[in-house]
Amino acid sequence: MIKVDIRRKAFGDEEILRDIHFEMEFGETLAILGPSGIGKSTLLRLIAGIDSAFEGEINRPEKIAMVFQEPVLLPWRSVLENLTLVHPQLGTQAALSALERTGIVDKAQLFPGQLSLGQQRRLALARAFAGRPELLVMDEPYVSLDPTTAEEMLALTEALIAETAPAVILVTHSDVEANRLARRCLRLAGSPATIIREFAAGSASASWEGRHDRA
Repeated sequence: MIKVDIRRKAFGDEEILRDIHFEMEFGETLAILGPSGIGKSTLLRLIAGIDSAFEGEINRPEKIAMVFQEPVLLPWRSVLENLTLVHPQLGTQAALSALERTGIVDKAQLFPGQLSLGQQRRLALARAFAGRPELLVMDEPYVSLDPTTAEEMLALTEALIAETAPAVILVTHSDVEANRLARRCLRLAGSPATIIREFAAGSASASWEGRHDRA
């Protein structure tokens, strides 16, 4: 089980997060929603272990992958090398299979700058899932995509989650994405941000009603 117990997170004198507490099971997908700038990405960085400067405790597995808002790729390395450098345990064939699963095996020898944004996002997904993480943290992975590409990426993510069954924490502004991928949703609001509502996926569009339930 993954347990998040964040009592306080601040940057200098500015308090960003307060009293963020939740648990989730392995294999569960949880969506975190809230307005821009409220601290959702900061929360993900704490959960992923990228930032350890906070008051509280987080129990997380060792195998963690993160998909950022913008694909964080090595521009001077090929698509294939962007996988094998992160996952050196993968042989070439396994890496090519991961690229094939995400629909970009024909781009294996290209560089990230030669890919479209959608293809770069596919590479980021391939890299994240190739290591078979126990926890996958996704920070608005479909932002700036056109509707058709976003739908393709959602379907691909659904399939990869079904195949590998990690725990997934998804930050999104989109109720559609939350309802498609998540079992449970948390809504952040306030300053400092805290969880004001927890609800089952499928009711996200109505989640502002009763928004002080957990204030």
